[in-house]
Amino acid sequence: MEVPSAKHETRHRRLTPLRVLRGLICLLVLLLTAFMMIVYCGFFSTVVLRLFSVHYSRKVTAFFFSSWLALWPFLFEKINKTKVIFSGDDVPARERVLLICNHRTEVDWMYLWDLALRKDSLGYIKYILKSSLMKLPVFGWSFQILEFIPVERKWEVDEAKMRQMLSKFKDPRDPLWLVLFPEGTDFTEQKCLRSQKHAAENGLPILKNLLLPKSKGFNACLADLRSTLDAGCFSSICSSVVLSNWLSVEALLAH
Repeated sequence: MEVPSAKHETRHRRLTPLRVLRGLICLLVLLLTAFMMIVYCGFFSTVVLRLFSVHYSRKVTAFFFSSWLALWPFLFEKINKTKVIFSGDDVPARERVLLICNHRTEVDWMYLWDLALRKDSLGYIKYILKSSLMKLPVFGWSFQILEFIPVERKWEVDEAKMRQMLSKFKDPRDPLWLVLFPEGTDFTEQKCLRSQKHAAENGLPILKNLLLPKSKGFNACLADLRSTLDAGCFSSICSSVVLSNWLSVEALLAH
């Protein structure tokens, strides 16, 4: 993985009409190719094959959809000219991992596609995300095929559905990158102030660069999958820099 040196600095470039046009073209390409992938590959890999083997259904789905998801890093890094820097521990490829990440922007989960691509795990990455995203045309259909876990961010509503989904991810033959954003939403100054107020009122740590994390989803993931996980990873995203700290399951439980 690339380690940033003192010369690396994150720079915010001015939004120009050309950059807007490039972004729209990238989005259009992803949208059209997603629709084609669902029509030509999704039904066969997730319905027909699943009648015979869940394992091979996931394997074929991962192959086809990783080819589609690989478009994102290409468009993001080569066409949109975004430089992504990776730093921290070397992340092993093809392991079963619980990935815990901060949530600085609305597109943090896309940065993780860049990391997963480099570790041959792009087709096996699954996100726990708000349920409204699963209702998006085309993209939402893809998320359902890839078995993302939708949540309402209310534990009394989410617990049963979440544990049901987690029970399907216990086959050690299936590689897994399960991504969890414990903050529950993207970071803004207003949300940070509300989080700090809640922390002060309840005697909890007051955080400046993070929202107070929610623990029930994390505990459920760890409790249900601990016997089948190889490791855990704390990943921190800042602008276009991805910092990763790799932990064994035993060390993760100690934290």
